[in-house]
Amino acid sequence: MTTSRKSVPFYVASEIDQETSKAGHKLFAKNIEFVKGIKSASAMPSENYPEVCFSGRSNVGKSSLINALTGRKSIARTSKTPGRTREINFFLLDQNKFLIDLPGYGFAKVPLSEKNQWGELVKDYFFFSQNLRRVFLLIDSRHGIRSSDITLMEMLGDAGVIFQVVFTKFDKVKSQDFKDVLELSFNKMAHHANAYPEVLITSSQKKHGLEKLRGTICKLLSPS
Repeated sequence: MTTSRKSVPFYVASEIDQETSKAGHKLFAKNIEFVKGIKSASAMPSENYPEVCFSGRSNVGKSSLINALTGRKSIARTSKTPGRTREINFFLLDQNKFLIDLPGYGFAKVPLSEKNQWGELVKDYFFFSQNLRRVFLLIDSRHGIRSSDITLMEMLGDAGVIFQVVFTKFDKVKSQDFKDVLELSFNKMAHHANAYPEVLITSSQKKHGLEKLRGTICKLLSPS
């Protein structure tokens, strides 16, 4: 179900303050380790830790972004084969926070039965997780929001989960083309009341926007 939020404008994130930047850098300089991959919501870790997760279409650059954020080359496995990640992967950050990598979606060559299985897994996670602070929904800067992204937005809305759009691969799109993508994306996001108004723009290869994203995650995972 979608609900319009015409009264709330969307905007691109501005520069972060020095204190938040330092806090984000400090958090991601700490230990991070892979905990487990699950294929059922019942197998979620029992620890009551705050968590954020990354979701997006197959080949959107999700694993590359996680690796760039953490400064590790292979904390999240990257693959040239879209749709390879078939589990919800939990990473422990600073011993008491979870960073979560969801399976990619929208890859046409994946069998329908597997698509349905992944869909149910992710849906169960959204509905049963008690500690999810926000979903970072990754969108390719070259293509913008597609129908499969809207499906996920609707799923998140049904679960009452807030999502924040993070554009990836910004270095691969021309400035004017991205302006058009941004305008169209804002129009589509306006139909979802659970869309966070601030969007982030990143490039894993050029390290663009990583400081802001780290700071945002740090604030979300800090004690209330």
